[in-house]
Amino acid sequence: KVLAENDQLRKEADDLGPRVELDYWKKKLSKFYYLMEQLKSPDVKAVLGVLTAAKSKLLKKWRALDIRITDAANEAKDNVKYLYSLEKYYDPLYNNDPVSMLDAIPGLINAIKMIQSISQYYNTSEKISSLFVKVGAQ
Repeated sequence: KVLAENDQLRKEADDLGPRVELDYWKKKLSKFYYLMEQLKSPDVKAVLGVLTAAKSKLLKKWRALDIRITDAANEAKDNVKYLYSLEKYYDPLYNNDPVSMLDAIPGLINAIKMIQSISQYYNTSEKISSLFVKVGAQ
């Protein structure tokens, strides 16, 4: 169910700021880390041991799900890391008057450009565009 929700398109209001993006990825990270911890539990390991011993065909499906969960957790972790790095640049958008905000804009743009060039997961045009929309809205 969590993986199905992860694959769905996000629907958000157009007037949300960049903090919403960070909050979204922090929630996803929490969900997927919880799932990963459950996958490491003794009960799950016991079931996997039985399936392995029985040479069950379910193991292939299980491994595919495990890979998807791990990948989603890695994506959330990576995105949270990069979005946290933007916080010092977008805080003035929340706390300052429009004239004072101008000083923060070049650093923010450069930080987003750095994320777009370095991030393994956040470097899609959809994600970067969505982030710019949120910055503009704020």
